[in-house]
Amino acid sequence: MTTDGFTTCLWFDGQAEEAAHLYVSIFKNSSIGEIARYPEGALQPAGSVMTVEFTANGHKFLALNGGPQFTFTEAVSFMIFCADQEEIDYYWTKFTENGGEPGPCGWLKDKYGLSWQVVPDRLQEMITDPDPAKAARVTTAFMAMSKFDIATLDKAYAGE
Repeated sequence: MTTDGFTTCLWFDGQAEEAAHLYVSIFKNSSIGEIARYPEGALQPAGSVMTVEFTANGHKFLALNGGPQFTFTEAVSFMIFCADQEEIDYYWTKFTENGGEPGPCGWLKDKYGLSWQVVPDRLQEMITDPDPAKAARVTTAFMAMSKFDIATLDKAYAGE
């Protein structure tokens, strides 16, 4: 048994390799690893992609072409903590283009239905501020947003 952390398995219906390449193209510190193919007599056509190992932003994943039985839900999402508005805009655009869907409060779905949260890295600090008025203003501000606007959150935090 290895002890070097976890690998997240993502279940797709025929798009595992395409998704792995998309995620690798979006994040730094990313690469495609081994690709396994279905053998003769398997549940999917022989030679079609079964799994794709990949690393995205230093995190290990396995994309599995398992079929249509399971789909992604908002119950699981990946959080991307962003240093500035430029970074938020970058990820928001990359994940919503070509069929992705914006959602509320920094959430979105990529074109495969996988949920992501694109948030300012200091959001947690703002909403847990010891001053409840500051935390409440920021929470009220972000609850009205789709894509986060850091300047608006900063103004709410400052009471402007």
